Amino acid sequence: MTLPPDARSLDALSLDAMSLDELRAQIPKIFAPWIVALGLEPVHAEDGLLRLTMPVAPELVHVGGVMCGQASMAAADTAMVLLMMRELGEFRPMTTVQLQSTFLRPVSGTSCTIEARLLRRGRNLAFGQIDLLDEQGRLAVQSTTTYALL
Repeated sequence: MTLPPDARSLDALSLDAMSLDELRAQIPKIFAPWIVALGLEPVHAEDGLLRLTMPVAPELVHVGGVMCGQASMAAADTAMVLLMMRELGEFRPMTTVQLQSTFLRPVSGTSCTIEARLLRRGRNLAFGQIDLLDEQGRLAVQSTTTYALL
């Protein structure tokens, strides 16, 4: 999905977007070991969009037999940081100001897909939407987020 020109400020357009390989290489350098252990794999990127896959590993599944919400929220937050890195062309200090998630259906199976979209980026704040899709491609968790660029 390409955002229309008026959806982002002109200074938000990145001339040096990070490649998928560069993003993959940065994951163990930037994130805590338990985030690295989620197994997030960037698989597709275009202007304002990053798609990742994540295994639904047994250690993420609670007694109900489905992936726990905490793992979904961590995946959403991490996906947005990776999208911001790609858009900025590098890692820059930022912090999550708000992350709100709505859980629409349980996630089971062996993997899920996370799609992070940059809705708007200004000088100091960025707004995003992250969809977590179950193995059948159905929307399971939808998150919205606000980041402060430090």
